[in-house]
Formats: sequence, C-alpha cells, structure tokens
Amino acid sequence: MITGMLARQLKFSSSVILANVVLLLAACSEGTDPPGTMTAGAGSVASAGTMSGGGAGSSGAGTTSAGSAGAATASAGAPNGGIGGVAGAGAGGVAGAGAGGAPGAGAGGVPGAGGRAGSGGVGGAVGGAGGTAGKGGAGGGSSGAGGTAGFQPCPVSGPCKIMPFGDSITQGFNVAGGYRAPLFHLALAAKHEITFVGSASDYSVPSVDGTAFPKNHEGHGGYTIEGSNGIAPFVSSSIPNYKPNIITLMIGTNDINGNVNVADAPNRLGKLLDSIFARDPNILVVLAQIVPSRTDGTNNSIKTYNAAMPNLVSTRVGKGQHILLVDMYGAFTNDANYKQSLLGDNLHPNQTGYNAMADVWFKALSPYLR
Repeated sequence: MITGMLARQLKFSSSVILANVVLLLAACSEGTDPPGTMTAGAGSVASAGTMSGGGAGSSGAGTTSAGSAGAATASAGAPNGGIGGVAGAGAGGVAGAGAGGAPGAGAGGVPGAGGRAGSGGVGGAVGGAGGTAGKGGAGGGSSGAGGTAGFQPCPVSGPCKIMPFGDSITQGFNVAGGYRAPLFHLALAAKHEITFVGSASDYSVPSVDGTAFPKNHEGHGGYTIEGSNGIAPFVSSSIPNYKPNIITLMIGTNDINGNVNVADAPNRLGKLLDSIFARDPNILVVLAQIVPSRTDGTNNSIKTYNAAMPNLVSTRVGKGQHILLVDMYGAFTNDANYKQSLLGDNLHPNQTGYNAMADVWFKALSPYLR
C-alpha cells in the first residue's frame, strides 16, 4: 500500500483504461482526428457487439494517430475483440500505437488483432509502440498477434529515468508525492521498472507498495515557464546531470494565474521545448495541457493556452522530435463536480485529482516502458 496517504481509488474501469490516451493526429480508417495535431484526450468505449479500434492516419500533416482499443464486450455471435489500430506513416510523422482488441464474451467470437506499429515518414522520428495482443473470445477464438515496437527511449536493462518537470503540481503540493506516487504504483503493478530524477526531493513519500519511492523530481512551487522564477534554467543543468529518458512536463499554471504575459505563454513554452531537445534529441517529452482551476475566468485563459499546444507539438513532430500531448484539463472537467472532487484548493489537485493525473500519464507512458 502507498505509505501514509495513498488510500485511494486506483481501480480502473474499462472506460478509463481505454479512454485516456488518444493521439489526435491526421486520421484515416475509423480515426476522425484533424490533421497536424497530436493529443491524448478521452476516447470512447465501443458498444457491445461492435468491432472497434480506430485505424491510424496514414499521412495527413506529418503525423499519425493511434488506434483505440476494441470493445470489451460482444454480443453472442459477434466478434469479441476490436481490431487494433494500425499506425501509418506521414511526412515527418510519428507512428501511433495500435491498441489490441479487448476480450469479449460473445460465442464463437473472433479475437482482436494486435496493433501494428508504423514507421515514421520522411523526417519521422518516433515509431509507435506495438499493440497488445487481443485475447481469444469464448467459443474458440484464438489470440490476436501483438504489435512491434518502434522508438524506445528507455534502456534495455535498468530503470527508465523519468523527470517530472513543472511547478508545485509536479512537486506535490497538498498531497505528498503528488501524481508521482500513484504513477509509481501503476508502474509497479504493471511490472515496469522506472525511477524519477531531478534536483528536488521534497513533497515525497518513503515508499509505495512496500518499495522505496524514488523521491527526486524537477517540480518547483510558484515557478513559471521562464524568467527569474522560471523552470527553463533547469534544462541546462538537470538534463546533463540526471540524463532522463522521459520528461513529463506540465507548466504554465502560474503564468496564467499570475497574469504573466499570458498571450506570450505558448511562445515561451515552445522555447522551453526547443531547449530540451537541443540538450538531448533522444528524450521523449510527454507534455500536458494544464489542469483547470476553481475560477471560471482563469479557466478561460487556461483553455486558450492549452489550445495552442497541439500546434506546438505537431511542429516539433515534423522536425522528428519525440513528443506526445496529453489532456489533463479534460481529465478533470469530464467530472462535472471536479472543483470539489478533484481539486484541493483553487489550483492544486487533491489525492483523487493526483490519482487521475497519474492515470493519464501512465496511459501515455506505458507503451514506451519496459
């Protein structure tokens, strides 16, 4: 159990497991995402008796998206597993991850086929992670084939080094361990070997599930994107010192809440991303659209800031850089009562909110972890 504070709801419904990480890119087949964007928002669960699994876009504006998982339930005689998404290749694109079909209960069902990773297109840098093999359904279906992995930031042996990078929400204000502790729990449960790195070690817990918790991070309370109180200077020290394989980046809440040149915040974020890739082009950056506040006026500015991120991501994908976008804002606002159920104060999540963040991070990270 997570020591001292993580009595939490870490159960996953099928809708959560299938919903949180969808790369919004150029879509084909059953995908409907607009070209040129890449995000991980909430997906939908296929209805019973259907064969689901969005195929990835094959060209579009330099990106490809990930097929979603198939339906978890099938009616009698219908196919049990959804067909895994097939990642295509676009010019300068990133191959998405095809998710394997989930098992169903229909008689004589056909198994879901595992997602197949596409290769990056011209200038493309990231191969999608292989889809999970669909399990055979009741009535004699056989298991679907698993996919093949592409770009892999984590080492073959030893823990994958993740640097949580941001402000007090990354630090874990209100709840020791923040999203880091439940994320570590999810990785342990899935038997992935990870550790956290960075220059800070506060707001942490001693252990998770009986395993010593890696306390380090690069979350700094009250910090903005750049400037005298910005996180940008940590790029030049923390990347060469700690050599992270993956960075989970969420920043901008203090810029928006403090009205710090809000209109220029996306440009500052772009400069921060460029400085990260200039230090190490092989890092995988998972960028998050920031969580909402309890103040509707602030949320309007947050939505404008978040809306600029897909273009920042697709531009860098086109340069062959390894970057994903996840939607933390939607993960909160999907709950109509999020201001009370997921936030501990005006800006910071409570334990349940940090758990929700960990779910989103983990769904984006898991195809790349070993």
